[in-house]
Amino acid sequence: MELLCIQSQEHPELPLNELKAVIECEEMDVEIDVITEGLVILKHISVHDLDQYYRILTRRLGYTHEVHQVIKTSTVENMDEDMLSIEWQEYIDENFAVRVKRFNSEINTVDVERRAGSLILQKTDNIKVKLKEPKTLVRLVSYDETIYIAIEKYHLNKRHFEEIKPHKRPFFYPGSMNPKLARCMVNLSRVKENQLVLDPFCGTGGILIEAGLIGCKVVGSDINWKMKNGTAINLEYCGIKDYRTFHLDVRELKMYEKVAAVVTDPPYGISTSTGDIEGDDIFKEFLNVIYDNMLDDAYLCMASPHYVDLDPMIDELGFELVEQYSIKMHRSLTRIISVIKKSKNR
Repeated sequence: MELLCIQSQEHPELPLNELKAVIECEEMDVEIDVITEGLVILKHISVHDLDQYYRILTRRLGYTHEVHQVIKTSTVENMDEDMLSIEWQEYIDENFAVRVKRFNSEINTVDVERRAGSLILQKTDNIKVKLKEPKTLVRLVSYDETIYIAIEKYHLNKRHFEEIKPHKRPFFYPGSMNPKLARCMVNLSRVKENQLVLDPFCGTGGILIEAGLIGCKVVGSDINWKMKNGTAINLEYCGIKDYRTFHLDVRELKMYEKVAAVVTDPPYGISTSTGDIEGDDIFKEFLNVIYDNMLDDAYLCMASPHYVDLDPMIDELGFELVEQYSIKMHRSLTRIISVIKKSKNR
């Protein structure tokens, strides 16, 4: 069986690699087929695993917009015949809508939606078309001459990333990370549900919110007591209860329990936020301290500015660089997202 993922195209690498990280840490037995940028098919999923995998992906992913179960792979020429071959009564309850998504395709979206809806009605009884908030969504994805006929069983909460933007939370401070990127960074850390995630520069809690919403236990610290308290306020606002927050300097960090992942966006040498640490030293101090607070083989996913060279620090302090991504923020700043694994050879 197959799942179809429609992904964001706002970054050339992060959506696909976030998906791969989730598949890796959740130990999913799938084959990844990248059809084109923004369209990925997960193949050879067993019937036994399909529902579980579907639920995990819709609960976790940030840069994937939709996930659907593929019912049949067709072509533009054979679509009518293939639509009529499906027992739609098994998939649709009460009402439905058909929506078409095109990738490198010249088909007329409105015509195909109407035709597909008519064909489904021919094959069903006591079922109606409902264009607004249908109970069942039939998704036709057209790439070149291929049409994937799919059904949405579980819905990604895309509204979350708009509703929980930093300025919409009870505690706000300028410069907070976009929630979609925060979710992606949590996923890149390969952390699982119920495992412990640490953000030692928690700020307003954006990263911890995203970790908590996928079922992780979270702990945050910050040298600024207002940030520590603000993080707690925002976590409570988002319904996250399994958390702890601390007011401390990262150099004093000694966890009561080693963490499965560290996900963080350290302040970039702003002295008012980092005590008496200045410049690149904050990154070296942080990496040195965090090592002993991580489980063996745990991952660190962190943001840094392009002008900080992390490579020598990573090698010297006993870490391994796994992957790295660049995000252009503005003319003078590119944000680097680094995924780093703790080495046992320190």
